Amino acid sequence: MRQSHAYDSLPQSEPLLAESGMTTGIASATPTEADYLTNQRQVAQLLTQLNQVVLDKPRVVKLALSCVLAGGHLLLQDLPGMGKTTLAQGLAQLLGLTFNRVQFTNDMLPADILGMNIYDQAKLGFEFRKGPIFTQLLLADEINRSSPKTQSALLEAMEERQVSQDGQTYRLPKPFFVIATQNPMQQAGVYPLPESQLDRFLMCLSLGYPSPAAERALLQGQDRRELLASLDAVLDTEAVLLAQQGVQQVYVADVVLDYLQRLVAKTRISQEYHGLSPRGVLSLQRAAQAYAYVSGHQEVSPEDIQAVFAAVADHRLGQRFIPTHAVSGQAALSIAQRIMAEVSVII
Repeated sequence: MRQSHAYDSLPQSEPLLAESGMTTGIASATPTEADYLTNQRQVAQLLTQLNQVVLDKPRVVKLALSCVLAGGHLLLQDLPGMGKTTLAQGLAQLLGLTFNRVQFTNDMLPADILGMNIYDQAKLGFEFRKGPIFTQLLLADEINRSSPKTQSALLEAMEERQVSQDGQTYRLPKPFFVIATQNPMQQAGVYPLPESQLDRFLMCLSLGYPSPAAERALLQGQDRRELLASLDAVLDTEAVLLAQQGVQQVYVADVVLDYLQRLVAKTRISQEYHGLSPRGVLSLQRAAQAYAYVSGHQEVSPEDIQAVFAAVADHRLGQRFIPTHAVSGQAALSIAQRIMAEVSVII
């Protein structure tokens, strides 16, 4: 999907067991430019419908969709009742993927998510009963209310897209996403997510309070649960996979990579936090490509980098939840926002 570049003028065991019944790839024919353009129009339609469900949060909604189309996992962090679960369920409904929801609690065990081997008397042997993680989109609701042991059960699945149990490895469906919600650490009964877990999430987003106009629309409008139930899927498995391929085709000019690397380098000179790892850098590039794709563009601009930088970087830099002020609607600048203010696009 390469075209003329607007910024060229700037300075420079047993075998894996496939999940039966799941589509594992798009048609063998190589997608054309027209296929990608059609797919982008479908993505734009999905974005419009999702904004009708989650009111007054176009930036967060667009970032959430970009995260999923980049093939990444999404962490939604905010106070209870702010619409985190509504956003996750709306995405699942409109993407047309198989969907499971797990409510995390402090007494949950890893087997409750992954599954376990059950003895089958008829077969005189053990049979693996798959847990709810064997789906295309898993909503891990209030993930930080479970113990660290249960949280760690997701690590292999989120990174390798597979589950290992008793010497066997089971491949998860394709595509596979985790959308997790968590309450702020100031809340009672929560466990902090370890850095290794946070790094598995491509983005971390917060919704914040609605505007007075959006809140009035919520009060006078249709119940969100009824609205979610009435949604029809805009994409399906093949369309999501095609969008992921399209994201990879979005061109990133050298001058834009220069800007990205300057931002990353700025994160690595602080004594207050560890800088972005190479995996974080790759995540930043992929997120920017996805944001450009969702915007209908064929190449990444510095504005795309800026749009996703805080969502990709802050939780990796140790940024804690910054609540949005109920009156002003503003939050203090995050680490990533301060870095962007100090790094020039052009040098």
